[in-house]
Amino acid sequence: MTDAPDSTTGRRSLTLKRRFLWKLRQKWKLLGLFEINGEHEFYDLTCMLKVGLRAAIQEAIDNPPVDALSDADCKAVLKQAHEGFEMRTYGGPAFAHFRHSLGITEKEYQLSLSSQSSYLQFISNSKSKADFFLTNNKRFFLKTQSKREIRFLLSNLPKYIQHLERYPHSLLVRFLGVHSIIMAQEKKKYFIIMQSVFYPDERILERYDIKGCQVNRWTEPAPEGSQVIVVLKDLNFEGNSIQLGQQRSWLLRQVQLDTQFLKELNVLDYSLLVAFQPLHADEKGQNLSFTDIIFRTTMSLSNPESSLLTSVSGIVEEESDILVSEMVGGVDLYRLRELNLGVENVSLQSSAKSDSDPAHILAQNRRLLPRCKSPLHLLDGPEFRYFMGIIDLFTVYSFRKRLEHLWKCIRYRHQTFSTVSPSDYARRLCQWVESHTV
Repeated sequence: MTDAPDSTTGRRSLTLKRRFLWKLRQKWKLLGLFEINGEHEFYDLTCMLKVGLRAAIQEAIDNPPVDALSDADCKAVLKQAHEGFEMRTYGGPAFAHFRHSLGITEKEYQLSLSSQSSYLQFISNSKSKADFFLTNNKRFFLKTQSKREIRFLLSNLPKYIQHLERYPHSLLVRFLGVHSIIMAQEKKKYFIIMQSVFYPDERILERYDIKGCQVNRWTEPAPEGSQVIVVLKDLNFEGNSIQLGQQRSWLLRQVQLDTQFLKELNVLDYSLLVAFQPLHADEKGQNLSFTDIIFRTTMSLSNPESSLLTSVSGIVEEESDILVSEMVGGVDLYRLRELNLGVENVSLQSSAKSDSDPAHILAQNRRLLPRCKSPLHLLDGPEFRYFMGIIDLFTVYSFRKRLEHLWKCIRYRHQTFSTVSPSDYARRLCQWVESHTV
């Protein structure tokens, strides 16, 4: 675990030098993405992360998850020693099972996290003291977390996975792994791995972090033409709207389901991320072909992240595209109805599983997912594609937060602020979505 004193001292001196040079170059805090190259203060750390994560994921490859999760899977701790550090993986079998349910293969997950390409550091205007890293392909986020936050996530991991199995198209961010790294003469660092809500991020015009309140919810926008990435807030959004058309009812219902879950966890201060991306001219107002709707329906009823799609095994109901189940000669058939294209029939034999029951599928609040990469956080409107996801799920309404609420009631009289009870927080975010969507 420990190196020779001279080696440790030399590496620490080099790290301090890199840190000094990095801070010297960043005389003002730039916002956006930066490649973590050899001169970056986090270069050594990210190199160790890649080595440790490759080995941790290889363990999941060599010992694939079983069909049914157990409490032991969620509580498992894997310790792996490497040269100069130790990596620990928490709940590894449970997260491997969850990744599999999303259609993410362990090989592609391992390749993204341990690629020879450099990680990217994301520096935001958030007040959070956490460090944010992205894989080079920008698909996965790594974020440092406190020990308390990690404990909270792991203690509620079974409930979290159950919620996402119950509502596969949930807006909650997908947590894919929890790890810690212990380096010589350094404090243990905990971090989580999650899917990026803003993926793929090409052509995104604006990004917002929404909490449904007013106090400290304004950010100075980047100068016009600037490449700096600024995440705007609630007050910046005023005057805008999310134009979803027929998908609005789905969104309102899903936000209600997700915030109800977070209320039951006694959580507040989470954020709804929203981003705008203009649709291409050939994507606007198009009438989908019968084949395309079958493809999207299949994707919506299977693992949406997977490129290997199975046969249709249920129904999707939306105001624009509806699959209706009917019995013909004892076999489930599906009739596809497009309100703007008429009615066509397709004979697709369903699975006998209970998951394919129409009532069960409707109860899951599924929708017709867009035909693109990482569709779970994407919704298409008439003019824009919207990225939407709920993040930062670790703030519990503790005694300290209750005291903070009382103080803010006095300090910010007649203003709305983020520190309120979980039930008020959930209700207010639902109201924000309802009043800002059409």
